[in-house]
Amino acid sequence: MTIVTRSLPFSAPFSADDFRARVADNSAGFSAETVGDHTFNPEISDMFLTMSRKPAAVLIPVIRREPEATILFTQRTDNLSSHPGQVAFPGGKIDNTDASAEAAALRETEEEIGLSADDVDLIGRAPDYLTGSGYHIAPVLGLVQPDLAYTLNEHEVSAVFEVPLSFLMDPANHVMGSRIWQGVRRTYYEMPYRDRHIWGVTAGMVRILYERLYGDQSHGDQQ
Repeated sequence: MTIVTRSLPFSAPFSADDFRARVADNSAGFSAETVGDHTFNPEISDMFLTMSRKPAAVLIPVIRREPEATILFTQRTDNLSSHPGQVAFPGGKIDNTDASAEAAALRETEEEIGLSADDVDLIGRAPDYLTGSGYHIAPVLGLVQPDLAYTLNEHEVSAVFEVPLSFLMDPANHVMGSRIWQGVRRTYYEMPYRDRHIWGVTAGMVRILYERLYGDQSHGDQQ
């Protein structure tokens, strides 16, 4: 597990500035790493890593609330053919016309929730994430000012909601679930928050952020 090294001035625990500093400290390791559902299920790695994949990108929007930041999630509508009703980050497939994964994530975010690229301060990328549904996802990290007005695409998104960063980066709130996938029992993370059920790929990406940025520190401590 990566040990966090502080190279920037002290910021309040779980603030947006503290999060930015942690990402900067770990950016080299992020770019060299690919993780995914197989990270939590190493016994399926051989089968998992040979799957053909489609490139995709999501935006992980960190909201600059004070004194602690939050992360914005979407609730997908129930009529979608892919992952209906699930909690997700805004994003989707990378098109040939997209200049980069960042461009794709920003385009999809604006299409889904009306958040303009001008309102997102990009700060880096988390490790690429491979999914059991055949996607290679680039998670793009961005800071967003609080209390912006969102315009939801009613065909894709039923709601947006925020979860405190301190809750998501507390391993006590990470619960292991399991189900049978292609004849093999597969485990995954769940992070229930109030009446929202964050699980699967979305929870997996949050778990990776916790492991890489906050490690095994006591909750709320700084190094």
